[in-house]
Amino acid sequence: MEHARLVDAMEALVLDLQGAIVAAIEAADGAGRFARDAWQRPGGGGGVTRVLAGGALVEKGGVNVSRVHGPVPPRMAARLPGDGDTFAAVGLSLVLHPRSPWVPTTHMNVRLLARGAKAWFGGGADLTPYYLFEEDAAWFHGELRGACERHRPGSYAEWKRTCDSYFFLPHRGEHRGVGGIFFEDLGGDPWKELSLVEDVGRSFLRAWLPIAERRRALAWGDREREWQEIRRGRYVEFNLLHDRGTVFGLETGGRTESILMSLPPRVQWRYDHHPEPGSEEERLLQVIRTPRDWA
Repeated sequence: MEHARLVDAMEALVLDLQGAIVAAIEAADGAGRFARDAWQRPGGGGGVTRVLAGGALVEKGGVNVSRVHGPVPPRMAARLPGDGDTFAAVGLSLVLHPRSPWVPTTHMNVRLLARGAKAWFGGGADLTPYYLFEEDAAWFHGELRGACERHRPGSYAEWKRTCDSYFFLPHRGEHRGVGGIFFEDLGGDPWKELSLVEDVGRSFLRAWLPIAERRRALAWGDREREWQEIRRGRYVEFNLLHDRGTVFGLETGGRTESILMSLPPRVQWRYDHHPEPGSEEERLLQVIRTPRDWA
């Protein structure tokens, strides 16, 4: 397999990121600890899944690393760029579902795929609040913008639009949250792109943790919890219907428990639910239906 050295370098990076993020989240949570689950993939490769459940800050979260390889599944051959009969993929994916409705859910992933002579990176991060704090959205986007612009000036605006377009539920007419960045197959020097991917991965804690610390102590009750669980239902809908990573993982024989780790622990689907006019809940919907420029 070509690009073996690049794949090795990416694996070393994502394992380092996983360790740093797990340690920082455990320290911030104060109560929860990540379990460690190493697994092997039939057909080639494996990974390490780290899951925290029932924490003080994080109700459920996962920080997963995988490196898989093997024959290209026939049903994916026409959709997977490159040539040849084998592929390799290595990446980190995380989702954090906070306990407090005032703290936003967040997602980040970075990945490298290779097939034959072609290797390409992808990744991104986004923020899914249940209640809108404009300064939090601006902070999150500002940190991601810095990571983008340090490596590819002018890229943030494009990748922000790509994120808005990608994390969209067409059957609802809603975006998943207030967005972030999303990029795929940039077509440049892969070693330079590895530096970009590292910066995006390391920017995550700077982007999300200050928001979590600002909001975690705010009081909440049944109303806020119910709204959080209804909005989590939208998260589930996107991940099961539209998320490419979920589809790729399942179609390439990935580990189902690790792939579906992203789903929240408690969810509601209320029939034809509409928030009260003029409420904070309705204000959130107005924003996620029409994306804003935050940074």
